[in-house]
Amino acid sequence: MCSGGTLSILRSDSYVDLSQYRDQHFRGTRYDQERLLRKSCTLYVGNLSFYTTEEQIQELFGKSGDIKKIIMGLDKVKKTACGFCFVEYYARGDAENAMRYINGTRLDDRIIRTDWDAGFKEGRQYGRGRSGGQVRDEYRQDYDAGRGGYGKTVQCQ
Repeated sequence: MCSGGTLSILRSDSYVDLSQYRDQHFRGTRYDQERLLRKSCTLYVGNLSFYTTEEQIQELFGKSGDIKKIIMGLDKVKKTACGFCFVEYYARGDAENAMRYINGTRLDDRIIRTDWDAGFKEGRQYGRGRSGGQVRDEYRQDYDAGRGGYGKTVQCQ
């Protein structure tokens, strides 16, 4: 089922590819991850602007179907948006439509990416970086106004 320490590519019954699961904090086996991903109605949405609102997410992702809830990613220190969210649909087919048609589109002048998620659990809405936000934003060397300027390590120099 798995090779080389990574999850194998999964396929849903409607032929939407499932990407490799990226949450290293998942508690359970790879088999458990794959089982949850096959039936998941939850998407991780990344590369959002820090200024993207829940209403904008609702408007865009609502075009694919009825949304059960949206959980905005927050800086764990400042409690401000930090560039990701989770979108949970009522139906698997609606989530598949979002993966098929919304992944790679532009929102707030950014190319967003969607990925399957095994299901939201409380606490995952907070960034995991040392400064409170996302880890990748700490090491970014370029200036990105939509994601708070320079990376945290550059700002400290």
